[in-house]
Amino acid sequence: MPYVNKPRPYKKEYEQYDGTPSVKKKRAARNKARRIMESEGLVKKGDGKDVDHKQALSKGGTSTRSNLRVKSASDNRSYPRKSDHTPK
Repeated sequence: MPYVNKPRPYKKEYEQYDGTPSVKKKRAARNKARRIMESEGLVKKGDGKDVDHKQALSKGGTSTRSNLRVKSASDNRSYPRKSDHTPK
């Protein structure tokens, strides 16, 4: 536990990870997928549902409507994963 009794360096985390172009691109793709499903009325903020990509973005999938589906958060986040946290 690296941040016990000391403040978490959010600015440093953003500069080193969250603010990098590749992470921003992935986040934009996830947000786009969520907006598509919200416009159809299938999900809304705080409903406990996730927008799932049938073919994962990391495996060449896109955020087109034909590649999206709505799943519960627990179902969507329970895929078996590799050591680098990508789906198997």
